[in-house]
Amino acid sequence: MSDKFDVIVIGSGPAGYVAAIRAAQLGLKTACVEKWQNKEGKGVNGGTCLNVGCIPSKALLDSSHKFYEANDHFKTHGITAKGVSIDVPSMMERKDKIVKQLTGGISSLFKANGVTSVFGTGKLLANRKVEVTDSNGKTQTLEADNVILASGSTPIDIPPAKVDNDLIVDSTGALEFDSVPKRLGVIGGGVIGLELGSVWKRLGSEVVVIEAMEKFLAIMDQQIAKETQKILTKQGLDIRLNCRVTGSETKGKKVTVTYTDKDGNDQQETFDKLIVSVGRRPYTEGLLAEDSGVNLDERGFVYVDDFCATDAPGVWAVGDVVRGPMLAHKGSEEGVMVVERIAGQKTAINYDVIPNVIYTHPEVASVGRTEEQIKADGEPYKVGTFPFAASGRAMAANDTDGLVKIIAHADTDRILGAHIVGPSAADLIQQVAIAMEFGSSAEDLGLMVFGHPTLSEAVHEAALAVHGHAIHVANKKKR
Repeated sequence: MSDKFDVIVIGSGPAGYVAAIRAAQLGLKTACVEKWQNKEGKGVNGGTCLNVGCIPSKALLDSSHKFYEANDHFKTHGITAKGVSIDVPSMMERKDKIVKQLTGGISSLFKANGVTSVFGTGKLLANRKVEVTDSNGKTQTLEADNVILASGSTPIDIPPAKVDNDLIVDSTGALEFDSVPKRLGVIGGGVIGLELGSVWKRLGSEVVVIEAMEKFLAIMDQQIAKETQKILTKQGLDIRLNCRVTGSETKGKKVTVTYTDKDGNDQQETFDKLIVSVGRRPYTEGLLAEDSGVNLDERGFVYVDDFCATDAPGVWAVGDVVRGPMLAHKGSEEGVMVVERIAGQKTAINYDVIPNVIYTHPEVASVGRTEEQIKADGEPYKVGTFPFAASGRAMAANDTDGLVKIIAHADTDRILGAHIVGPSAADLIQQVAIAMEFGSSAEDLGLMVFGHPTLSEAVHEAALAVHGHAIHVANKKKR
């Protein structure tokens, strides 16, 4: 292997592997360094997302939803299903098979595009040199004209509930249960906590979510957040807000959690398993030599400019390790932007139009600003909403919870944000994201012809409702 490259990428998660493939497509001699190992101790690509994040969690969400439907909703369609049971090991085997297929796919794509794959722990040295230490402790030093840091993130630990990978687990451990816990505690009512809590609730767990924030999904549009809380509570999730965990104790096969409730009273709950999901932090341990020239900001993220360049010439950073939302698709696009700029192109990212999704059922998705943010900015605005309960397609699917909300500037009519809780919200939000990228108005969406009957019509009707023109629901009087 030649030790001089045009580009070296450290990390092969969604930000890293996409950057490596695009760099190779642009004719740049590229290497990608990855430390991840599978259960057999073999190096694999894909990072957290493919191995223990986005992909395996969605596999379990899909499996658990099918089980839930068979038990609780098939009879609505006239289907009788008797003796339905869940085989957790088989469910996990399916999940692992999907992970293996996708991580293997990255290796195949690397070969097809001419990316050199290097397994080991990468460390950035001065002058764009990268020291790689393999699993046996053997080191080699690679050199490049450009280095891209894509080391990702790792779960945040909290002292009152230290992860022991047995009774107390993080998001990774929650993907590996060998049976359904009778009683499950979840510390953290954010994206990861709600998704994992939903998986095990559908499979039969009694789930208690303990969240420190006073508001549910505080960073989201609060109309959508309140509707989501109502739906998830109806499904059986016990969501306790404004509660701070103060301690935990394991005894036998149980874990007892102590917390202070919203009234300041000490409370205790005992669980069979406890998931700690209070967020993630950038992963930079061992990543940077002291003389690398790369700086971290006050929150521990690699400091970068608007185009993901660090303070060290020729060194870039993308994905979860830099500022902005920790989203796989955000990191992927940053990876593409960086290598295209290295190749002399003027690629940029519109950070104002990045969709965000929570994969509960129904899904929750958003793009642009919330009503609270727009109001705080002092901009005049109009809102249009449409409930899925009025959607013929949603009724046919027996999936009518939730609504679509579109916010437009009151004077220019330009779409400022869209927020959805409901069936296929992750896919529907992309329609509005595309419209926003091209500067569309609510009227533009309202003038488009949408297929019938589709869930997409809810987006169309919400756009019409901005001006009081919705057809299939009574319009609210506009101010």
